[in-house]
Amino acid sequence: MTSPSNLLITGGAGFIGSSFVRLAAARGHHVVVLDALTYAGHRANLESVKAELVVGDIRDGALVSKLLREHAIDAIVHFAAESHVDNSISKPAAFIETNIVGSYILLEAAREYWKEKKGDFRFVHVSTDEVYGSLGPTGKFSEATPMKPNSPYSASKAAGDHLAHAWFSTYGLPTIITNCSNNYGPRQHPEKLIPHMITCALAGKPLPVYGDGKNIRDWIHVEDHCAGVMLALTKGTPGETYCFGGNAERTNIDVVKNICKTLDALKPRKDGQPYEKQIAYVTDRLGHDRRYAIDDSKASSALGFTRAHDFESGLKATVGWYLANTTWCETVTKRVA
Repeated sequence: MTSPSNLLITGGAGFIGSSFVRLAAARGHHVVVLDALTYAGHRANLESVKAELVVGDIRDGALVSKLLREHAIDAIVHFAAESHVDNSISKPAAFIETNIVGSYILLEAAREYWKEKKGDFRFVHVSTDEVYGSLGPTGKFSEATPMKPNSPYSASKAAGDHLAHAWFSTYGLPTIITNCSNNYGPRQHPEKLIPHMITCALAGKPLPVYGDGKNIRDWIHVEDHCAGVMLALTKGTPGETYCFGGNAERTNIDVVKNICKTLDALKPRKDGQPYEKQIAYVTDRLGHDRRYAIDDSKASSALGFTRAHDFESGLKATVGWYLANTTWCETVTKRVA
């Protein structure tokens, strides 16, 4: 599928989804966004983007079927998900409903439509490296890594991955699965680590770091991730899985200190003290995976995947975006999960 004309993008008003919508619209695709506009999805994320926003739930099979037929959709790119691990620990039901039931309903609607369409079609299921569990001090996740999720969030995403694969193996639905490392960049909800630390620092609040702060994550800029998803859509092989990483492993405490130093340079505290004074270690998260890292050599060789952003410059630009968009931050944080 070199150039699908009409795309249905679920969760397209969220952080990663809206970045993909911008990419797809810029490349001339006709984009229909289906988003429930929960606390993590915002109309503002799609401002000045040529896309049609339909407010609705992916669990509404009738609505999904209607959109597929009305817009002659060539591909579904499925970003919609509950994604905050802490919320999955305290309120797992929403993760089961959206990430498992919602994915099933989408797959079924897609299967019925695909049988009628009798033409080229793709279903790209966007997932996470967290489905693989936790790494030791060496090694990296790859497409061959067995799944071993450790949180309700990652378990629900792993279930969605399995469903997408099963719909390919059983019914022949042309599904493609992608798994990525931690994303960062503009328009990420302030519940996530990097924007949370930025907004807390600017508000003069403690910067809460779980445990000893030495949990390691591999960071990929959201634009690099979305470029990878586009490659999976247009060049990927149905039935295959592709992993996308940032080749930027960092401990959480190092990321937080980097944010602090960047803020020291861009917006110093009024008292002249460094932002690192606000760091506060807190009780570790339940089931906190120690290390993630992605081997994306398959995506590189099979799809031609490359990265345009290095972590240090990407993080500095991200901090700058949040400094320039405080109104956006204030608006989205008023909406409670």
